[in-house]
Amino acid sequence: MISTFDEMTPSIHSTAFISDMAHVIGNVRIGQQSSVWPGAVIRADSGLISIGNYTNIQDNSVLHADQDAFIGNSVTMGHGVICHAKRIGDGSLIGNGSVLNDGVVIGEGCLVAAGTVISENTVVPDDMLVRGVPGEIIGKLRIRHSQLIRRASREYTTRLRRYRHFQTPDNPL
Repeated sequence: MISTFDEMTPSIHSTAFISDMAHVIGNVRIGQQSSVWPGAVIRADSGLISIGNYTNIQDNSVLHADQDAFIGNSVTMGHGVICHAKRIGDGSLIGNGSVLNDGVVIGEGCLVAAGTVISENTVVPDDMLVRGVPGEIIGKLRIRHSQLIRRASREYTTRLRRYRHFQTPDNPL
């Protein structure tokens, strides 16, 4: 469902995929070949939420921010993520069930491990692996981590093309 809030209507690129069972509300911009999957909620009632190109927001994730928020290109946001982050850099992967609190900045090419909780206003430099509760920077990404991130982004871009043709009013996803 796409909803206008306070006269702000989401702007969604024609090549993006938004599941009929997702809810995108207010001042949201979604770039080309990006996808928002069933149960996801993107609620921009306090500022802009901008999502780049080739980014996927997976099932049951929630994005909200008290100010403007920027999600880069080729970002994978896993299932059930709670995201109040200020910025997520290009080519990053946020693992299933992670929580990114207000003001968090994730650099480019980062991997946030599943279940990680990142405290308010934490800044993570580029190419880092973060895990734990509270989230700690473990070190630089290994090649296998970078390959995983690229593969996830590619797979969801391919998948959205299949789903765009499958979703109909009689068959919502």
